[in-house]
Amino acid sequence: MRAARLALLLGLLAVPAGGEEVPATGGDFGGAGLIESRNARFREDGTLEAGGTYRHQRRFWFVNFQALPFLETTFRLTERLNATTGRGSTTDRAFDVKLRLLEEGPWTPAVAVGLQDLIGTGIYGGEYLVASRRWGPLDVSFGLGWGRLGTTGTINNPLTDLSERFRTRPRDVGRGGTLRLDFFRGEDVSLFGGVEYSIPPLETPWGTLDGVRAKAEWSGDALRDERGGYPARRGDPEGRARSPVNLGLQWQGEHVDASLAFVHGTDALVRLSLRMDPANPPEAPRLRPVPPLPARQPRAGTGDERARAAFEALRGAGFRPLAYEERGPEARIAVAEGNQRTLPGVASRVLRAVNGILPPGVESLRLSWWQAGAETGAILIPRHSLEAASTPFGSVEEAWSATTLLPATGPDFTKDWPGAFTEPGPSWDLVLEPRLNLQLGDPSRTLRYQGAVAAGGRVEFGHGISAAGALQQAVFGNLDRGLPSDSRIPHVRSDYALYARDGKTSIPGLYAERVWNLAPDVFARATAGLLEPMFGGVSTEVLWRPADRGFALGLDLNVVQQRDTKGLLGFRDYNTATGHLSLYADLPVWNLYGILRAGRYLAGDWGATVEMGRRFDSGIEVGGFATFTNVPFSRFGEGSFDKGIYVRVPLSIFGGESRGTGTAVIRPVQRDGGQRLAVDNPLWEVTRAGREDAVRRGAGAYAR
Repeated sequence: MRAARLALLLGLLAVPAGGEEVPATGGDFGGAGLIESRNARFREDGTLEAGGTYRHQRRFWFVNFQALPFLETTFRLTERLNATTGRGSTTDRAFDVKLRLLEEGPWTPAVAVGLQDLIGTGIYGGEYLVASRRWGPLDVSFGLGWGRLGTTGTINNPLTDLSERFRTRPRDVGRGGTLRLDFFRGEDVSLFGGVEYSIPPLETPWGTLDGVRAKAEWSGDALRDERGGYPARRGDPEGRARSPVNLGLQWQGEHVDASLAFVHGTDALVRLSLRMDPANPPEAPRLRPVPPLPARQPRAGTGDERARAAFEALRGAGFRPLAYEERGPEARIAVAEGNQRTLPGVASRVLRAVNGILPPGVESLRLSWWQAGAETGAILIPRHSLEAASTPFGSVEEAWSATTLLPATGPDFTKDWPGAFTEPGPSWDLVLEPRLNLQLGDPSRTLRYQGAVAAGGRVEFGHGISAAGALQQAVFGNLDRGLPSDSRIPHVRSDYALYARDGKTSIPGLYAERVWNLAPDVFARATAGLLEPMFGGVSTEVLWRPADRGFALGLDLNVVQQRDTKGLLGFRDYNTATGHLSLYADLPVWNLYGILRAGRYLAGDWGATVEMGRRFDSGIEVGGFATFTNVPFSRFGEGSFDKGIYVRVPLSIFGGESRGTGTAVIRPVQRDGGQRLAVDNPLWEVTRAGREDAVRRGAGAYAR
């Protein structure tokens, strides 16, 4: 009988619809939805959104990623009233997913199923099944909510007709981080639903206002698990919601969502979020124009004179020239570093620098790109294809099809390029940069941070041998006021507040290193010294990265000692050996990649890390990771296991030419289990730009 009623209600939505598709809007918990209730709508594939919601005694901060066309993922951090004490605030972390079951068709609604607070304390834990149907500007949604979303108890759980195990739902609120397994359980289930109406464009004194939506919903959340935050109704000491009706207005621009709402009969709510398409992010205007491509012209003088002129031109283009050789119709050029993040970008800039210097008879360019002391990528490309790519008469597709990717061998120029011009001697690279260290999840404060200024340098002596170091001065922040660690395993990361407090002036790294080509497409690294802010010692690594394959295999072995909290030259008593076997692989769909690591971590625990990410042609990457070791969840502490999400953004989208990448890692809480060593030049990051996949994705830079 209950199943029949549910089928009838869903059937009401199966009426022919009209009107064109309207972009989804966000709800206050972060994902696409109405106000507090989710609907069956999804953002455009790949959309990345971050924002916050403010209401009485609660603040929600969220990052939402449309990971796949049919999969929405949301990380949310909540600051809420501490219901135990009745004053102050506490933080709660949650991870939600929503999966599309059915796309909207001529006679069928869109249908989705979702899990709220899938990995968290469970205070916001709930599940839902929802259908949405659009008629022109009107979008109607109807669903069933379990758990937190079913606390109004409108109907009995229809799944109890299938099994009695669905009748009981635990009410325990955990320490967070464990995967809940009580899905769709509980005797009470709530109906929820609502409407969203797209208001026609409004003429205002400031112009046309478009993108405004009016929303109304009936919520299934009675706020039963959040005591103390609302005035209790007469006869109801638990302080439940006064009304299930929520009303709101939302405006959606190209990159912004903003809304006002009145919820649960008591609270005003304000929501603001920013979003972008990582495949096509907004880019700042270039700070420097792209240099024009000089025409071919006869060059007088000897080969050495042309080589010296080429070296000077390459330095002007931002590279460190290593070798130049004219070998018949082929010019061989080796450069290091530079401001381009892709091999096609390097090829384009190199040709712009030397095209007017090369003899007209040179018809192909063999480019060797070096980073951190090793050759990481090499290509052979016809000169005319590269020239044509920068004109209306050619294309990047033609340039890419003419490109031959070569294995990285790390040639010895004196032996392998016997006629090459080189300028031996050490090279210096000095830098002065700001640094920001963030920590989320401290129960006493949502965000702890430290801003600092670091001055450093790196000198390369040749043959891949170098030395590097930096001095850092903390300038502002509250990271030093974090709570003391209560970890029951070695404190390899959880003493971050001590390091911030004692090490205002510190040496984040000081080491000697060699990075070299061990064999074709096989790379090696050996590093000794102060390897990172918390550990020093010896780190070694070998990576096999076939240039033309979609995988790589690496092994790192490290013997380290924990550094003193002052961050200078002293050490603590703790030492350990750590290392991992790592597999890197491109996946065949949606530009996904995966990384699997297995081995021993800094706290002496053994286990594995699974990482999954999505790479966009713009260079932006979004992904997540989880580490499971032999440390039991109960001994690990809050969070139960190490996990997080990350976003990598190439700095070049901000207008300058840069090889750098800004990385934001969101870890719900920093603990000690599953922690790896963090060296400056891990081989996968150093060499990945030389792979065929990276060259193909960056082929558009041939024309820039």
